[in-house]
Amino acid sequence: MNAYLLLALLPVLGLPAISVLGVVEAILKPRVPVNQLQQVRTWKNPLPPTEETIAKGKKLFEGKAFCATCHGRDGKGLGADIEPGTLKGPLPRNFTDKEWQTARTDGELLWILKNGSKGTAMAPFIPLILTEEEAWEVLLYVRLFGQNRPAAAPENQP
Repeated sequence: MNAYLLLALLPVLGLPAISVLGVVEAILKPRVPVNQLQQVRTWKNPLPPTEETIAKGKKLFEGKAFCATCHGRDGKGLGADIEPGTLKGPLPRNFTDKEWQTARTDGELLWILKNGSKGTAMAPFIPLILTEEEAWEVLLYVRLFGQNRPAAAPENQP
């Protein structure tokens, strides 16, 4: 649901808009330090979004990188299946959020994979778990979650 539509519906539901506005701002707030943001936004994924690279990204997302453990196979992040109050801090990112997908550059996402995301459970993955090339492959797959089609790659690809 569009964040602005949600904000408009809050008074109808008897909820204060200000608390959700803070959530929307938190979702769209960059995780990269301000003094690095301009440079990081220039980083572009050097890999083409081919069936092969996306299939590799999917395999890494669901396997070696264990992204699906927190973000789910559907990319929506945990939340609906978690009992309220059992997790502290922000829930894993919902990769299907089109506003977030538009707001974040590939360079910012790679920076998070290299440095983690302060204030969340997202730890650095490069170079401990993924190579930089593997991270770019994962990001090609993550970008599919923000499109209108399901985020899937051919099953028969390695």
